[in-house]
Amino acid sequence: MSLAYEQLRQVTPLAGVVLADNPSAMTLDGTNTWLLRDEPSRRQAVVVDPGPDDDRHLSSVLQAAGSVPLILLTHGHADHSEGARRLHELTGAPVLALDPAHRYGAEGLAEGAVLDGAGVQIQVWATPGHTADSLSFVIPGQVPGEGHTVAVLTGDTILGRGSTVVAHPDGVLADYLDSLRRLATLDGVAVLPGHGPELADAGTAARGYLAHREQRLAQVRQALAQGGPELSAMDVVRRVYADVDPVLWPAAEWSVKAQLAYLRAEGF
Repeated sequence: MSLAYEQLRQVTPLAGVVLADNPSAMTLDGTNTWLLRDEPSRRQAVVVDPGPDDDRHLSSVLQAAGSVPLILLTHGHADHSEGARRLHELTGAPVLALDPAHRYGAEGLAEGAVLDGAGVQIQVWATPGHTADSLSFVIPGQVPGEGHTVAVLTGDTILGRGSTVVAHPDGVLADYLDSLRRLATLDGVAVLPGHGPELADAGTAARGYLAHREQRLAQVRQALAQGGPELSAMDVVRRVYADVDPVLWPAAEWSVKAQLAYLRAEGF
């Protein structure tokens, strides 16, 4: 699939995406800004993760959305949240986030909340681990009487490809594993991620992430057994993440620090 930056691409009947032109090793193709509404023809949409504070991107989002009743953040990392304040100023829409530092014109957003906007119902799941404030937004079936879930917006908790960083010390591996186990219950539910392409099955993706994390933990245990407890986090990165592009090693070091904290808590 060729990339089309700053253009609306309809992914499901309820969700379209505008891909920000900010590709990097950390953002993959760029940040996905999601627009939620009950039908594509509605000139109103809930915006999830406005992305960078970039005039071209925010203009593209506004053109695609029409009016904006709500702005939601999956977490506070700048590639997702930086444009939120400006979008709030342009639209008057409240910005809802778990972290008070990223809220504008709104009260708190908490686990279990149910939001309504642009004809779409949105359930809030706390899914910490990548960061302490990470949320996922669950979109149930919109036909009255149907209780199934049709999609989940995962931010950086599950990406469209590759694996995510546990951003130690804010991110905690034990929390992340618990969040993945929760998302693993969503079999057959589409993943609308913060970066990368959409995925067909959240349950399959989450179980794959869990297996990957267990493999990395086993490799870290082995590195410590061979090199001794005096190994630094970067020493472990060099041993365990040798298959990863070195440009990503600083990010891998965050995850290794989270892994080491997890193993220490286990008494390793």
